[in-house]
Order: sequence, then structure tokens, then C-alpha cells
Amino acid sequence: MTAVLAEPVLTKPLWNRDFTYYFGARVVSLLGDAMMPVAAALAVGAIYGVSGVGYVLAVWTAPFVLFVVFGGVFSDRIGARTMMVGADVVRVATQGVVAIAFFAGTPPLWLLLATSALAGLAAAMFQPGVNGMVPLVATDPQRANGTLKIADAATQLGGPVLAGLLMTLTGPGAVYAVDAATFVLSGACLALIGRTPSGAAGRTIGSTVLHDLRRGWTEFRSRSWMWSVIVVWLFFGVFVFGPYIPLSSRLIGDRLGDAAYGWTMAGLGCGTVLGGLIAIRLRPARPLAAGAAGLIGFACIPLSVALQPPLPLLIAGHLLGGVSWAFWSVMWSTSVQTLVAPEVLNRVTAYEVAGSVSGVAVGQALVGPVSTVVPPLDLLYLSTAVTVCVCAALLLIHPVRRLHRA
Repeated sequence: MTAVLAEPVLTKPLWNRDFTYYFGARVVSLLGDAMMPVAAALAVGAIYGVSGVGYVLAVWTAPFVLFVVFGGVFSDRIGARTMMVGADVVRVATQGVVAIAFFAGTPPLWLLLATSALAGLAAAMFQPGVNGMVPLVATDPQRANGTLKIADAATQLGGPVLAGLLMTLTGPGAVYAVDAATFVLSGACLALIGRTPSGAAGRTIGSTVLHDLRRGWTEFRSRSWMWSVIVVWLFFGVFVFGPYIPLSSRLIGDRLGDAAYGWTMAGLGCGTVLGGLIAIRLRPARPLAAGAAGLIGFACIPLSVALQPPLPLLIAGHLLGGVSWAFWSVMWSTSVQTLVAPEVLNRVTAYEVAGSVSGVAVGQALVGPVSTVVPPLDLLYLSTAVTVCVCAALLLIHPVRRLHRA
């Protein structure tokens, strides 16, 4: 049994000026992100089917995976905040173009693919700083990660419902327009952060980009607990995360209606709130072991869709899965942020993000063609089994199971 360190008194204030602005930036950005799966699944799916949804998601993920390591290098060279603000500017443009296209009529698939690819590239420049900024703006990274996960969950709760309402009342153009506005607010909040992240600028003066990439890779591969998790996560991405959104939106929407899919995602958001609250209070001595044990509940998500229960049970399954996912996420993020040296954190984060997301890209690209051969319900049963195997594998890997808190 994993020991838990009781820390009932948290003396350091969390809500300093920098963290408050960073929190605001993440909340508005996450709200827009939470709306996008519903918009893509329903709007793109209605025009181009499951394969179209899979392709749009995949072309976002592919450039993200290919270029996120460069995002880590540039974040260490010129500062994470600068890269994040620039990425927000690009995504204002991409989402705004798609919004205009939907308002004007039916956007061609090539436009959806092109803007999705550009948005994925911008996200690759943005994402390394998300992890790297936390220990620079927060005095307690685990508490900050738990708070951010709760915010993520709240947006997962409200975002799908808001997207569903906008889809019903005004159409997908409004959803993409709101998403563009969230990136405007996110960039503004990030620009208001008072201090430049310590050591970000000038840290790699005199070195080449290739040298910085090699340094990040060396740091990444030297941590067996980290690359072991990423290797396991590849299977999770291919067989669970990648297929889930296209398959679940189709199966739930066809059986119970589009509104039911929105409420199901809201249930997932509620579970993530609860998981974030738990993660703030519990401080396991072996965080990854505790997180892997808790992650088993995530199997309830694909299983609940595959079993085709009534809507309340479907929501309950996603709620339990959300608790599990949030707890694992906080344990993982805090371990990375506190056990990797600040001067290479963005680059190491980039490598772990690239590895974990690459499996998702493969799963998204394959789900359309495979679902024409294998029944979607069988694919979700497979996702359930893979989730259980992933949790078992994480607990069996010695460096992961034995990793202690910083």
C-alpha cells in the first residue's frame, strides 16, 4: 500500500499575482479547448463523418508531436511566456478563419485540415511552457496542479454544454468564434505576468538548437521512470485516447442524441473536479504508484459507452473515470516539475509530451478506417482492456512504482 504523507496545513499562499494571471490564462484557454471536441465531433462529423473527425483531429496532433520538442527548446531559449503568447496569437487567427467559414456556409475539408494543422503547430510551441511555468509562478506545485486540474474540470463541465447550446442556437461558427476569443484573453493574461520566468532567457546562449535538442533528449532518457511511462502511454494513446472521441460521439449521439453527449462530457468534468480536490489533499510518498493504482477507474469511460446503459449510468461512468484521470494527471505533472532541473524542464516536458501524444495521433488517424471493419463497440471493449493493462504495466515497472516525492 502506498504511504500518504498528511499535510493538512498549507502555509504558503498560492494566489500570488503571477499565479492568478497564469490561472486566468489557463481557464479561458481550457474553456475554448473543452468546446472543440464537441464542435469537431458534431459539426465536422455531420459533414464528413467519423473519418473526417478523425482526420481533423489527427492533423492537429501530427504537427504537435513533430514540433513540440522544438517548442521546448525555444521556450528554454527565449522564455516560455513569450512562446505561449505568440502561439495564442496564431490560434486566434486559425479559429477565427474556421468560424468565418462556418458562418459563410460549409467549409471545405482542406480548410479544416489546414487550420487544424496550424493550430497544432501553435500548440506545440505553447505546450512545453504550460508545465514549465507552474513551478515558476506557484509556491506549491502540487497544490497549483490540483487547482489547475479543477479549473480544467470546470471547463470540461461547462465547455461541452456551452458548445452544445451554441451549436443548437447559432451553429458551429459561434463555437469557433468563442474559441478564438479565449485565446485573445489567454494571451493578454500571460502578457500581464509580472516576472520573466527565471533563467528562461539566455540559458542556452552560445549553443545551437541541435545541441539543445540533444541535451533535452539526454535528460529525458536518463530518467527511466519517465521514459517507461511514455512507452506504456503510447499504447494508451493508440487504443484508448485516439479512438474515444470519434467513437463515443457517434455512439452516444446516435443512441441518445447530441445533448446526451454534452451531458456525458459534463459528467467527465465533474469527476475531474473531484479528482483535483483529492489530489490537492493527498500527498503519496510514491506519487506515480498511487496515480497508477487510481487510474484503473478510467476504464469505466470506454466501458460505459460500450455497454450502452441509460444516460445516468453513462454519466456516472465518466464521472468515476474523471476522478481517476485527474488524480493521475496531478501526480504525474508534479513529479515532472519537481524532479527535473528548471533549466531543462521545458525541453524534457516537450519530449514526454511528444511521446505521450504520438500514440493519440495514430489512434485518431486509424479509428475511421478500422471502425468500418471492426464494430465500434468491440473497439471500446478493447480500449477498456488496454486501460487495465496499462495500469498493471505501470505498477509492474520498478522505477515507476518506487519513485518517491521530491
